[in-house]
Amino acid sequence: MNILVRPFGSKLCYSRPDTTWERENKDFYSPECVNEIYWTPIVFARISKAGKCIGEKFADRYYDSINFGMLLHCKPDGEEGLAFSSCVDRTSILPAPLYNPIVLENTDNVFEVTVNGNTVFTAEGGLKVKQVIEDTICKASVLTSLRIGDFVAAELANEKKAASRGGEDVTVRGTFCENETLQFKIIF
Repeated sequence: MNILVRPFGSKLCYSRPDTTWERENKDFYSPECVNEIYWTPIVFARISKAGKCIGEKFADRYYDSINFGMLLHCKPDGEEGLAFSSCVDRTSILPAPLYNPIVLENTDNVFEVTVNGNTVFTAEGGLKVKQVIEDTICKASVLTSLRIGDFVAAELANEKKAASRGGEDVTVRGTFCENETLQFKIIF
């Protein structure tokens, strides 16, 4: 199983290993070598049909469920960059339950993230979000074969700092379709 990610504003995708998948909202304990943790909100889809070089008008045939989540990027001292920050275990928060893609057509379905009780990100559902995930499926399938069970994720904003060593623990909560989908702490 792969987690294919398109960074915000990029036309290219990269892959995160399946060991980064966190679906149970367990608290995240930072490795000792990490000094800062950043986060990005995502929309993601589960691939239900294998494919390669998927065309835009066929993308909706390749996924059967969606949800919103987040990616954590661990920043150590040094020059490791994206390769290091995207392979730390349990940093791809792709929560259950998964929703039928039809929920994206209703703009009343809002994804909201709070950090320590303060709202830090809001995204309305709607055809724009549906287009983002379908465009990401197309772009990811250009260089990588998509398999049943893979996840394709699109970042919805630039990275933001979530926590740093020496600071206080951070409590993250997220809701979608009036259900709490994210609830965990980042602990140093």
